[in-house]
Amino acid sequence: MKNIIIYDIPEVRENLLPITFTRPISLIRVGITTILEKWQHFFPDDKFSHLTTEYLQPKFTTEVENDNYFIAGHVIANEEIVSAINSLSTGEALKHDKEIIAFRGSMESFTAQGFSGIKDFNGDVISIHWLYDIFTLNDAVMESDFRLITAGRKSQTLSQTNTVIGNETFEDGTPKIFIEEGATVEGAFLNVTKGVIYIGKDSEIMEGSCIRAPFAACGNVFVNMGTRIYGATTLGPYCKVGGELNNVVMIGYSNKAHDGFLGNAVIGEWCNLGAGCSASNLKNDYTEIKLWNYPAHRFLRTGLQFCGLIMADHSKAGVNSIFNTATVIGVGVNIHGTGFPRNFVPSFSEGSSAGFTDVSLAKFFAIAERAMARRHVQLTEIDKQIFNNIFSIADNYK
Repeated sequence: MKNIIIYDIPEVRENLLPITFTRPISLIRVGITTILEKWQHFFPDDKFSHLTTEYLQPKFTTEVENDNYFIAGHVIANEEIVSAINSLSTGEALKHDKEIIAFRGSMESFTAQGFSGIKDFNGDVISIHWLYDIFTLNDAVMESDFRLITAGRKSQTLSQTNTVIGNETFEDGTPKIFIEEGATVEGAFLNVTKGVIYIGKDSEIMEGSCIRAPFAACGNVFVNMGTRIYGATTLGPYCKVGGELNNVVMIGYSNKAHDGFLGNAVIGEWCNLGAGCSASNLKNDYTEIKLWNYPAHRFLRTGLQFCGLIMADHSKAGVNSIFNTATVIGVGVNIHGTGFPRNFVPSFSEGSSAGFTDVSLAKFFAIAERAMARRHVQLTEIDKQIFNNIFSIADNYK
């Protein structure tokens, strides 16, 4: 049994804030599963733990042995990389494009970067370095995840009340639609001309919904009546959506249950977007988008023309809230009122275009506990300590 430690590269983690304020990089969802779950698929009998920033370690612990396999948490697993990692001898590292992506050996050697040898990996690597990689790479990862999850398994039969557009199978006979046990899809339009559709366990796609692949609903997801979804969109577990979505990744436990538009966006856990909430993903003058970068303390060029809302965990937006193109919202933010808030709102803030005030931890905990209780999840003391730490450093990123 291998002892695998999935580690965060500090510079990459900083660039992925605010999404990584509350989780290691490997718990970001890209495609259908999280990055960690992809690695676990290739190493099903091995032991995993995390090496991340200090304040997250009490929840995401590190288990160290004499012989460890260290794997970079922002790299997405594939068979070729797995084969290269399995071939490492003790003391050897694996490098791709000037970046160490794996190492076998002791914690002391890893910390000191004391490698006995470095192997270059020249195969294909998909990795996330920037916030927008989460949605821009979602399409590329979706089909490979789909094939891994569904290989050798049989889908539930699709109800005849649905309309399927396009060939339901690939040329090799692999189905493009997979429906897990307990899921229901009735009266929907499913377009698979450009990808796959995965409906997770106990999810429900309600009548009148129009879905263009690639699309994934990752378990206990509800797609409300008449929802319009364009790929590549992923809805993590226990999400509920309505209105119009285009190339959105919702990590889990978040709602956008009503009309309104969300496109080219990343939404964390325990977020809620009220009825009529919409976020622009394109500037009126069609110019290149700049996005707030936490370590740089400023807006950086992205090379993108389309980028919408980036919202970290436990943030909320009231009824009819509107967001400018490429708005970044921190942890524990409450948006309400009329008008566009500024393009970057720091964590633990409350307000609108008229201005913001700080949110106390006591108020934040009370709201978080009520929201999580609706899904029968508890806000633990370890969770509270993590948020205490985020609260204490929030001013450093304003």
